[in-house]
Amino acid sequence: MRILLTGANGYIGQRLLPLLVEAGHDVTCLVRDPRRFEPPAPLRERVQVVQADLRQPASLQALPTDFDVAYYLVHSMSTNGRDFARVEQESARNFRRFLDGSAVRQVIYLSGIVNDQHLSAHLRSRQGVEDELRRAARARLTVLRASIIIGSGSASFEIIRDLVEKLPVMVGPRWLNSRCQPIGVRDVMYYLTAVLDRPDCLGQTFDIGGPDVLTYRQMLEGFARQRGFRRTIITVPVLTPRLSSWWLFLVTRTSFSLARSLVDSLRNDTVAAAERSIARVLPHRCMSYDEALRLAFQRIEQNEVVSSWKDAASSGVARQNYMDYVQIPQHGMFFDRQTLPFTRPVAEVLDNIWRIGGQRGWYKVDWLWRVRGVLDKLVGGVGLRRGRRSPTDLRPGDPLDFWRVLVADRAGRRLLLYAEMKLPGEAWLQFRICDNADGSHTLEQLAAFRPSGLAGRLYWYALVPFHFIIFRGMIENIGQYPAKSEGSTAASPAPEAA
Repeated sequence: MRILLTGANGYIGQRLLPLLVEAGHDVTCLVRDPRRFEPPAPLRERVQVVQADLRQPASLQALPTDFDVAYYLVHSMSTNGRDFARVEQESARNFRRFLDGSAVRQVIYLSGIVNDQHLSAHLRSRQGVEDELRRAARARLTVLRASIIIGSGSASFEIIRDLVEKLPVMVGPRWLNSRCQPIGVRDVMYYLTAVLDRPDCLGQTFDIGGPDVLTYRQMLEGFARQRGFRRTIITVPVLTPRLSSWWLFLVTRTSFSLARSLVDSLRNDTVAAAERSIARVLPHRCMSYDEALRLAFQRIEQNEVVSSWKDAASSGVARQNYMDYVQIPQHGMFFDRQTLPFTRPVAEVLDNIWRIGGQRGWYKVDWLWRVRGVLDKLVGGVGLRRGRRSPTDLRPGDPLDFWRVLVADRAGRRLLLYAEMKLPGEAWLQFRICDNADGSHTLEQLAAFRPSGLAGRLYWYALVPFHFIIFRGMIENIGQYPAKSEGSTAASPAPEAA
């Protein structure tokens, strides 16, 4: 069939795409910025990428209309600001109007489980999207409502991991006693593909969940047991939703906007209702919570994390059009340019560049980078905790600690990063390898800063004494770091990797 996939560069969309292509479908991926999304090479013959913004109705007019099925995987939960509900409603309304002029006969939407009348703003917004899509004149809606999704790179998994691994003693709010029904991301993929074009799924709403009904406290304790940790968890009634949001933001690698939305939602039980269970239509054995955790860590250990919640631009503080900055501006800028001639194989130096950040670190005075990350977190920035998607592979749009990858061109031997830390201005960090006439090579490292007013200039000059220590030491260590035995890029994950 011809399938339209919205949210193709999101956590779920990136995992669903190879499964649809593997099943023989032709897929059109709708993305706001094609520069942030490149389908894996084996899929490109069956995948078309089109640019459109669901918040801009005029941009949808250029879309083809001869699709059979559309997946609506667009969520604004981590959008900065409090207007995510308005953004979601507006996007759904524009998409529904597009559907009314198309040949689409089924829309599949991944939503959240609803159990009571006093819903969080996030769950109310999901319901509003369902209601809007249900109004489509011709396309029949299939809704899959899920609770906590557990998989490598999922926001829920990463937050649980941060809490358990970082806090031997945890003082938590009352929502730790709320109940949920976690489901493995592989089972979510099964249901998303199994309901495709099934007559008994048209116009239906299903709850999907794993076999375990757990409190969030039990999920934390189960994670600790599996990883061999001993953890003490104390719940107190005095943490307000705002304090809980700050607690989650400071302890984990999540953004504050996502933490706020999560805390708001965690006060609701999210357990699949028997009358809406998908089991009556699609019997399927879902993984237990423990099995989903084991599979997630297996993917992490094998460097096969297909997608991460951090891939979204809203996981940081960069402006939405940050990909416009793939060339460093030249006017009104401060620069620190370092060069290092070298004779060792170019591939080894490229490997060192491509492994920067994350577990490898920043090659010089890592403790200063960590201090800068803590300070950034304290003022509402992203800090260093986001790490990186893969220890060896980089692609445009990837988060990299408190940077965002703009250009990752191994063939052109250039890596360009854009700062997402809180700054009185904008910053770039670029690495390039240039050829010399005598057959040797030169590594060029360029730190660039565009100040915002007097505060930006004072910030730059205050850091000048540290530049020689940090930037000169960094380029020297990149050029001299021992070559690793493993390959230069991560192995391509199998389509079913979860």
